[in-house]
Amino acid sequence: MMLVIDVGTTGLRAAVMRPDGSLKTVEYRANNPVSPFPGLVEFDATLMAELALDAAIAVLDRAGNPSIGAVGIASQRASTVVWERASGRPIGPAIGWQDLRTIGECLTLKAEHGLSLAPNQSATKLVWLLANAAAGRDPSELCFGTVDSWIAWTLSQGAIHVTDHTNAAVTGLYSIEAAGWNTGVCELLGIDPVMLPTIVNSSGVVGHAAALPGAPTIAALAGDQQASLAGQGCTRPGMAKITFGTGGMLDLCTGRERPAAADRSPNGTFPIVAWTIGGTETWAVEAIMLSAGTNVEWLRDDMGLIESAAESHDVASGCTSSDGVVYVPALLGLGTPRWDFGARGTLLGVTRGTERSHVVRAVLEGIAHRGADMVEAAQADTGHDIPTLRIDGGMSRNPTFVQALANASGKPVEVSPVIEATTIGAGFLAGVATGRWSNLDEAATAWTPHSVIEPTDSLDREMWARAIERTICWIPELSALDF
Repeated sequence: MMLVIDVGTTGLRAAVMRPDGSLKTVEYRANNPVSPFPGLVEFDATLMAELALDAAIAVLDRAGNPSIGAVGIASQRASTVVWERASGRPIGPAIGWQDLRTIGECLTLKAEHGLSLAPNQSATKLVWLLANAAAGRDPSELCFGTVDSWIAWTLSQGAIHVTDHTNAAVTGLYSIEAAGWNTGVCELLGIDPVMLPTIVNSSGVVGHAAALPGAPTIAALAGDQQASLAGQGCTRPGMAKITFGTGGMLDLCTGRERPAAADRSPNGTFPIVAWTIGGTETWAVEAIMLSAGTNVEWLRDDMGLIESAAESHDVASGCTSSDGVVYVPALLGLGTPRWDFGARGTLLGVTRGTERSHVVRAVLEGIAHRGADMVEAAQADTGHDIPTLRIDGGMSRNPTFVQALANASGKPVEVSPVIEATTIGAGFLAGVATGRWSNLDEAATAWTPHSVIEPTDSLDREMWARAIERTICWIPELSALDF
C-alpha cells in the first residue's frame, strides 16, 4: 500500500493506494485560502500542515492501518512559505500562487533588468516575505519552500528540506541549463541560496515520514499538473491531458530532450519539467486557460441560471445547439494561445429567442472551444499530434461539456476514472521509487479510463475565432501587461 497526500488550492486529500494503482480510502479536508484585499491570496501554513497530518492519520485508520510502503506528495505549485529552521514556525502568512501583490515588481524587473518573472511564480513572493516579515533576520535561520517542501518538512518533523524539479522549475528561481537553482537570479533578487531547499528527484526516497505511524519513506514529490499527467498515464511523447478545474491546464509530454529556453513559445505554451527519475528529466509543455469551472460558478452563484454545477448539463441538454449564441470564457483574461489579461468574458449572438438553455450550453461549449485552442497550440509548438485527449477535474463529469470538447477538438476524449488524477500520479511516482513498478510506463498501464467519448459533430471554429477577436483588449491597460 502507498499513502498519498495531495494538497490543492482549496483543500487537501489523503488517500491509500492499493498495489494495483486504485484508491482504497480517501479523506478530504477543506482549506480555502483567504483574500484580505483584492489581488491578495494567503493561507495559514500551520493549519495546512495540521490538516494534512489529520487527514493522513484518519485515512490510515479507516483503511485498517495497513503497512505503508511509501508516501507520495502532490501539491499546488508556486505557493510560498517561509519558516524558522529551528522551530518550524512560519514567519508570516503563506502566499498563494494566485496572489498578485508583486505585479509592479515583476514589471520593474523586466523593464530594468530584462528578467521575465510572473506574479504567480514564487520568486517575488519570497522577496516580499523577506522584506515584510523577516527584515533583519539571518537567512541561515530561515527556510523557503513551496507547498511540497512544507509538507515534506512537516511529515519528516523537520528532518528534510527538499523540493523536486517540477516544483522548483515554476518558482522563477530555477535554471533549465543547470537543472538547479539560478544563482544569478537569486543574487539579483537578494535571496540567499542557504534558504532554498535541496532539489531532488520527483520519484526517489528522500527521508521518512516520522510524524506518521511506522515512519514510512517519503518517495515522491510532484507539482499537481505534473502528477496529473503521470496519473493519467501520459508518460510518452505526444500524450496529453487537460485538467478542468477552476482554470484549465493542458500538459503534453515531450520526452527527454531539454528545451532550448524557458520562455513562452510562439503559440503561448511554455516548457515544464514533467518529472525526474534517477537524475533524468522528462519534459512537457503546458498551456493554460485562466478560467474554466469559474464560468459555471458564475452561472450558478452570480447569474442564478442553475442551482448546482451538475445542473448545467441538465439545462444545456434542453436544446440541441446554442442557436448561434457564443460565449468566450475570459472572466480573468485569456491564456494560451493568446495571452491577454485585458480580455473579458463575452456573450454574443443573443436574440429575442435566446433561452436559458442556449446560454448555459454556450458557456459549456465556450470552455470546450478554449480546450481545443490549447490542444492546437500545444500541437503547433511541439510538432506532436495528440491522438487521444485525457481529462480530469470537476468538469470531466459533465457529459455535455465532454462531448463538446470532443467535437471542438476533433479528438476522442478519455475521462479519468477519478476526478483528481493528481493523487494517482503521486502514487505512481512513489511506487516506481520503491520498486512496485519498474518504471513510470509500467505504472501507466494501470490507468483505465472511466469512459471514452468520440466526436459526433463539429463546433463552428470559424465563428469561435471571430468571437475571440471581439473579446481581446477590452481593458487596454491590462492587455498591455506581459510577463
